[in-house]
Amino acid sequence: MRKLALSDEILLSIQQPARYIGGEVNMTVKDPSKVDVRFAMCFPDVYDIGMSHLGIQILYDMFNRREDVYCERVYSPWTDLDKIMREQNIPLFALESQDPIKEFDFLGITLQYEMSYTNVLQILELSQIPLHAADRGEDCPLVIGGGPCAYNPEPLAEFFDLFYIGEGETVYYELLDRYKANKAAGGTRKQFLELAAEVPGIYVPSFYEVTYQEDGTIKSFTPNNPHAKETITKELVMNLDEVPYLEKPLVPYLKVAQDRVVLEIMRGCIRGCRFCQAGNVYRPLREKGLDFLKEHAIQMLKSTGHEEISLSSLSSSDYTQLEELITFLIDEFKGKGVNISLPSLRIDAFSLDVMSKVQDVKKSSLTFAPEAGSQRLRDVINKGLTEEDILNGASQAFHGGWNRVKLYFMLGLPTETVEDMEGIALLSEKIAETYYDEIPKEQRHGKVQVVASSSFFVPKPFTPFQWARMCTKEEFIERANIVRRKFREMLNYKSLKYNWHEAELTVLEGVLARGDRRTGAVIEEAYKNGALFDSWSEYFDNEIWMKAFETCGVSIDFYTTRERSLDEIFPWDFIDTGVSKEFLKREWQKAIGEEVTPNCRQKCAGCGVMKFRGGVCYEGKN
Repeated sequence: MRKLALSDEILLSIQQPARYIGGEVNMTVKDPSKVDVRFAMCFPDVYDIGMSHLGIQILYDMFNRREDVYCERVYSPWTDLDKIMREQNIPLFALESQDPIKEFDFLGITLQYEMSYTNVLQILELSQIPLHAADRGEDCPLVIGGGPCAYNPEPLAEFFDLFYIGEGETVYYELLDRYKANKAAGGTRKQFLELAAEVPGIYVPSFYEVTYQEDGTIKSFTPNNPHAKETITKELVMNLDEVPYLEKPLVPYLKVAQDRVVLEIMRGCIRGCRFCQAGNVYRPLREKGLDFLKEHAIQMLKSTGHEEISLSSLSSSDYTQLEELITFLIDEFKGKGVNISLPSLRIDAFSLDVMSKVQDVKKSSLTFAPEAGSQRLRDVINKGLTEEDILNGASQAFHGGWNRVKLYFMLGLPTETVEDMEGIALLSEKIAETYYDEIPKEQRHGKVQVVASSSFFVPKPFTPFQWARMCTKEEFIERANIVRRKFREMLNYKSLKYNWHEAELTVLEGVLARGDRRTGAVIEEAYKNGALFDSWSEYFDNEIWMKAFETCGVSIDFYTTRERSLDEIFPWDFIDTGVSKEFLKREWQKAIGEEVTPNCRQKCAGCGVMKFRGGVCYEGKN
């Protein structure tokens, strides 16, 4: 019988005790005394969210294929257990062995969204690991960060020993081998960090110095250790069929955010939306082979007992063998009670045909992401979607039996006008009109429902909009009110619904997205005053953050509303994603000129990622 870190008394007093006991289907069990490296893989949010993250599942499986490594998991304790652990001085523990995290060699934290940053500090503090990397002794785990937010690691630089920039399958084994060799030789923590700094894709923040101009912008960013590289180039898997992929995913005992098998069909995107960080940093698009996907779909469904398989990518419609894959899945799992879900589809005739085959029409709603209400603004953001495309897609969907449509928009995009904002209501109205104009009364499944949601625009690093000014909280709210008022004027108002995101949260996300090392003090101050689970609206407290900015003397406007010059040094400029800054500048200028750039399969835009020698850049070439 496994000994649990928490007593029965504690487990019976908290919500969802299954979050903390491990023992899930397909969990890896090893003897910790018989491995050389212990690695705690962390998602800094509650178990129910973290267990749905594909990246951790892939690395967990990959690490545990090595006999000398034991990879375990840890998530943020929910607020009820957090309180008990502090009161009773219980150190944070891993699910598999139930051992304290402070006894591990590595603590790897995935950074998926900026609003998880205070939870990173919670993980460190509950693990009884000093918050600042500079204060950690030889017996502390090495804290390593990765994931999309690691493309601007600077707000968290003081809290991490090192960061892994890019896709995890390439150099992690080399990093672990260097750790083992250094440990065997009796090397110090600093000696390992110097060995690590030489590995491609690895960034050690303490080995770099930042100086600032009088106006607060960065003057210089330079290595202060001979082992540190001036530029960190992202790590990328060029042949996705040659790296490990899940065969036996972990199956939780409680309901989590995505209770299904996730089959990743490709990485990257050809579309070039100018607001999208993922579409830029994961370039070039690389596809997985059809046979590889067929084999893994069968293995994963068999090993988990899940009744749903989701095809994962940034834009599934662009996978060149999608039709063959869908046909195979339908034939293979016919009559076996397996649902197939297809997120990230472009709504066209082919996609609707596919969805009608795999979905129960009465239960589903269709999702479109026009992002902007007018064609002018869709050209600014390079969405590659016309109003005609959207209305045709809606028409085909309604004829196919759908009567619910979800629309996603952004407010506060560069160059946005009142006309663009009101266009959100007008486009929603046109979609509702299409239903009533084209579907005879006797064939309708009740009223049409069009739900439009708008998030507020945040400029992200490594996008053409990294130079853009961001709106203030008041401007965001006023824009949402303009849209709401326009919706009330619509003839089909009762068939329409409009929701919008929280403005305060968005402004904070904007600071952390483009922040530098000085914003780290604000994160720490907010955390010490109670900020935690900031991505959960019921726990987000804007006042705590506002006081933290004031206490630390850090200006919100400097990171959000300030205009940036094209020659400014950004905190993330030392990272090379393959996409050149010159390309991003060209795209920024084309955005201002409302000029569209064709997608990667139509015409190469010379973004720079051809240097990786693969993927879509080389399709059709020998």
